[in-house]
Amino acid sequence: MKAVIYARYSSDSQREESIDGQVRECAEYAERNGMTILCSYIDRALSAKTADRPEFQRMIKDSEKGLFDVVLIWKLDRFSRDRYDSAHYKRILRKNGVKVVSAKENISDGPEGIILESMLEGYAEYYSAELSEKIHRGQKDNALKGKNNGGGIPLGYLLGDEQKLVVDPLTAPIVVEIFKRYAEGETVRSIVEDLNGRGWQTKRNKPFSMNSFNALLKNKKYIGEYRYQDVVIPGGVPAIVPEDLFYRVQERMEKNKRAPARSKAEDEFLLTTKLFCGKCERMMVGESGTSHTGRSHYYYKCGSAKRKKGCTKKAVKKDWIERIAVIWTVNRVLRDEEIHRIATDLVALQDREDLTLPALRRQLDETEKAIDNMLNAIQQGVLTSSTKSRLEELERQKEELEISILQTQIQRPHYTKELVIDWISQFKYGDVNSRDYQMQIIDTFINSIYLFEDKIVFAYNFKGGTETISLADVEAALGSDLVGVSPPTCPY
Repeated sequence: MKAVIYARYSSDSQREESIDGQVRECAEYAERNGMTILCSYIDRALSAKTADRPEFQRMIKDSEKGLFDVVLIWKLDRFSRDRYDSAHYKRILRKNGVKVVSAKENISDGPEGIILESMLEGYAEYYSAELSEKIHRGQKDNALKGKNNGGGIPLGYLLGDEQKLVVDPLTAPIVVEIFKRYAEGETVRSIVEDLNGRGWQTKRNKPFSMNSFNALLKNKKYIGEYRYQDVVIPGGVPAIVPEDLFYRVQERMEKNKRAPARSKAEDEFLLTTKLFCGKCERMMVGESGTSHTGRSHYYYKCGSAKRKKGCTKKAVKKDWIERIAVIWTVNRVLRDEEIHRIATDLVALQDREDLTLPALRRQLDETEKAIDNMLNAIQQGVLTSSTKSRLEELERQKEELEISILQTQIQRPHYTKELVIDWISQFKYGDVNSRDYQMQIIDTFINSIYLFEDKIVFAYNFKGGTETISLADVEAALGSDLVGVSPPTCPY
């Protein structure tokens, strides 16, 4: 029988060593019971109360391929601590001809085994609920004492004695600076770029990003408020930011939420890192400006022109170029004949890159021919000790190659031309006015776009995918959709 191992540990108090122990004991069980292990699926620091575990779901999906017969687990609680999830996924595995076997719990195949398994799963669920209750009770006690309950330590703080937060004299001034600059009207992007330019980093030793600022600017710990579930303790942690400054920031954030500001719009430049200046070949970046009427306008501008490095390329209106990119790509790429050509090339590329599986299959063919030759020799009366030894060696080699082929198929699935065609064809029916659809088209198919004064050069993510079109052709093809939104004169 062919088996795979599923191992897991939660984030409570277990470490990598527990995974090694589970795998070792499962492997020993397999050896005792004549099972061949193909591979292992391992989820680290993930609870079994949920089935939303990447390796667990990959194992369930792989069971559809019919490559293995058994899922070996150390104990039933490694598979799931929710009896309903357990029953659901075991039913899927049974449908695919796969059985779940516990290496440490002797469960028979008869009715008694079903009862025992249900009991063990029920106990695992009870243990999980009881453990969760104890953890939450302990964390609530910590909260009432103002102690930190785990998780990330916010920028500006350190973990001091008795698990309590203390002010970090090095980074606390940076927190105050961020709040002041935002309250005074500076954009998040500008603050992020400045901090990164000065070499400051987040608590995780990474550059600052737009996404990390929302949680930072809303964190009430900075005005001294400790909060855990229903426990709220004003003054439970040392304050870093004055309350009036903190609430000025909240007021501005709420205003931006109701009427999206430039910082939000800047996140939606879909051609970032893909659009380049045709004159100097520098990347074009998102820009925004406000007219005398108070209306906001969004553009892509050449990085060299923006920094006044000699390029004279004009800015281009954001919606105009993004709409061209999507519509032209849909019309150029998502035609049946082009989809078939791309699919053919992708399958051929996949076959060229996948050298392992063809080599293993050739070795298996050669081994099987050698076995046939040996059997023919035996039938003709040629039987010596060396003949028998050689035949046994070839049989072992054949078994090892078959296992290696199965392992390779699990690790690297092969996509057929029909599957590739179906996947690409799904993009034919999207709404070109949908931002999500526009993002999918740009991210999937467009490699780069070079924008000149009189033409656009598209480079797509497939062989032969380069096309040059004139701006006159764009206007002729797309008609009145673009009237009034032609490339503007730079407002700066």
